[in-house]
Amino acid sequence: MSSELLAHGLGGSSDLPIPVTYALIGGAWALAASFAILLLAWKTPRLNPRRYWTTTPLAGVVDSAVFRGVVGGVSVALAVWVGAASLLGPQDSSNALLGVFYVLVWVGLVPASLIFGPVWRIVSPVRAVYRVLPVRPRRTLPESIGVLPAVVGLFAFVWLELASSDPGSVAAVRLWCLLYVVIMLAGALVFGKEWFARADPFEVFSDTVARLSVTARDPETRQVVLRNPLDGAATLPVRRGTVAVLAMLLGSTAFDSLAQTPTWKNLVRDVGDPVVARTLGILVCVAVVGGFFQLASRATGGVTKEKRAQLPGLLAHSLIPIVVGYFFAHYLTYLVEKGQQSIFTLFDPFDRGWNPLGIADASVNYALSSHPSVVATVTVLSVVIGHVVGVTLAHDAALRLIPKRHALLGGLALMIVMVLYTFLGLYLLFGA
Repeated sequence: MSSELLAHGLGGSSDLPIPVTYALIGGAWALAASFAILLLAWKTPRLNPRRYWTTTPLAGVVDSAVFRGVVGGVSVALAVWVGAASLLGPQDSSNALLGVFYVLVWVGLVPASLIFGPVWRIVSPVRAVYRVLPVRPRRTLPESIGVLPAVVGLFAFVWLELASSDPGSVAAVRLWCLLYVVIMLAGALVFGKEWFARADPFEVFSDTVARLSVTARDPETRQVVLRNPLDGAATLPVRRGTVAVLAMLLGSTAFDSLAQTPTWKNLVRDVGDPVVARTLGILVCVAVVGGFFQLASRATGGVTKEKRAQLPGLLAHSLIPIVVGYFFAHYLTYLVEKGQQSIFTLFDPFDRGWNPLGIADASVNYALSSHPSVVATVTVLSVVIGHVVGVTLAHDAALRLIPKRHALLGGLALMIVMVLYTFLGLYLLFGA
């Protein structure tokens, strides 16, 4: 991929209003202080996944055949439009497919899911096609599979973006998308729509982030409700692969930062095969994130062996705000500025000089990049706030899951791991 598309617009350590060392220490102190306050003031579980503020009339609109048909038709038409652009448009970084794939879909899913809930279920063009097919599922998807197919899909995406020899190749991204459509449709024809919920990497990603959305569904009435996002986090289904999904999202983003550092670039040069080095780098980062979380989640007494094995999954929702915070820290400028460019490209994807909305002369607003100190400050705050919220969720869950006399040890272990995540995250984000 060209450097233009890879530029995430992060502020460097020199752009921080305080030295980066102070940011690291301040982040650690913020987490420690938050944990201490929680121990003193939050002594009983307060979060309730079934609680919500109020209901809304949106369910009637969102569930209507007209709404689903219109949104589905638009999503399929857009997918066909972008697919045509991938074949007939410029075969370089200006191709519309790259901006849609890497920016609007992958990065854009985070804010969209936080605001609107699990949006990929609605806007997925593959789901839209499946809804109009006159077929019924032939088999039931085994529960033992969990969301492992989605983990494989997520790895396939991050490998293409971060490890392949040419992630900016239009042909490579087009092939990835074609395989995605074939696999998703083939699986749905056999297992029904449950296949999307547990195998579609974008849908599982969107559904996971949406647990922190203020918008949700009441599981009993199916009404669209407004809720406290912290109450919603614990509704994350605990399935085989749930921790792996979050570790993949967090670990791959950490590797994206690591790959920009001089130390890593020198290491890759010494290894000689950059694809192998980057592949191993992704796997190591994911394993470190997931492994430390597994160990910390199990570091408690007072529970049976079976319960201890379940704790990582039951506490996995505490990683969601960390993933969200790190995505905003890492990709905010990238989304805002490259997102504008990607949208402009959609109106003239074949480079024919089309100007249907009179925006041909419009230029990308680089306000964020022109204020690197603001970007650097937002980066630190996003990481720290994400971890503080994660500590809060972990503490409340520990009070529910672990006997009171052991909850302190269990919560402390997770807090230490989150401090480690904070240090490593900020260290990598500011170029090591």
